[in-house]
Amino acid sequence: MKHLGICAAAALALGLTAPKAEAEELSLAYFMGPGHPMNAAVFTPFAEALAEASGGEMTVQMYPGGALNSAPPRQYGILLDGVADIVFALPGYTGEVFPMTNAVTLPGVCGSAADCTEALLRARDALETEYDAKMLAVWANAAPVLITRDRPVRTLEDLEGMIVRVTASQDAPFAEALGASAVAQPVNVINQNLTNGVIDAIAIGPSAIVSFNLHEPANYITTWFPGSGSAFVLLMNREVYDGLTEEQQGWVDAAADDALSRAGGEFYDRAGARGLALAEEAGVEMIDIPEEERARWNAALADLLAETRAQSAGPMTVGEVMDLMAAE
Repeated sequence: MKHLGICAAAALALGLTAPKAEAEELSLAYFMGPGHPMNAAVFTPFAEALAEASGGEMTVQMYPGGALNSAPPRQYGILLDGVADIVFALPGYTGEVFPMTNAVTLPGVCGSAADCTEALLRARDALETEYDAKMLAVWANAAPVLITRDRPVRTLEDLEGMIVRVTASQDAPFAEALGASAVAQPVNVINQNLTNGVIDAIAIGPSAIVSFNLHEPANYITTWFPGSGSAFVLLMNREVYDGLTEEQQGWVDAAADDALSRAGGEFYDRAGARGLALAEEAGVEMIDIPEEERARWNAALADLLAETRAQSAGPMTVGEVMDLMAAE
């Protein structure tokens, strides 16, 4: 809706120049370009569903490519500041703020993007309490693969001393328990960092191979790495949502049902398959870890995983959140 006075003031204070929205228009900000598949899979379908549910009385104006914010970790911040009505964000970039949501990344929670999305949806009501926002959608990519340039990783010993990029800070101890050094980095810098040798490996869902051309600096992909999917959220400014009429809130809720989240997960499974196929076609060597070797890696993580389950995640423990996410 039309930005509240406090929201407009925040935008002016930040020097932003987004055009004023009409009363029925919501702004949606994301940092990728308009050609990114997430636009086609989630953002545009939400906008279309909202326009249809409202009979055209409520529309969405997109601000792609970092037009309102070019720093991915700041997406949630610009939502709170009122710079945008709706934002796409990655909770893993500020993992300490969203420990419940980020439990989905832990080893053993889920495998495929569809499975990880269902895990998030099972815990959706609890997860939404972490956000000072209305959660429109929550979905995930697939469990990570390990992309390397100079050193193939076939055994646990091959990881010794490698600098591995992980998505979120809470993933770092698990990579380090396997003998690597770990660093959390935004996705938009990792291609260059692997190319330049700043990092030795990237642990990431395979869909990123296509989105960020990770097949170009890669020579090897280990197709299994301990961990589960990373979460993504589409959030709406809470004051804006609460300021809607009951009918208008119903339009938003109808456009943001669980099918929207599932569409995001389904996209990531398709994109992951395309990513691995693209890398193989480009001559990247695919390395499959046999079950007995995977068991060695999981054994190295067992004590850390038990300790992590006992840690606090807001009003719950990490283990309690993981149990909410578990399939019945």
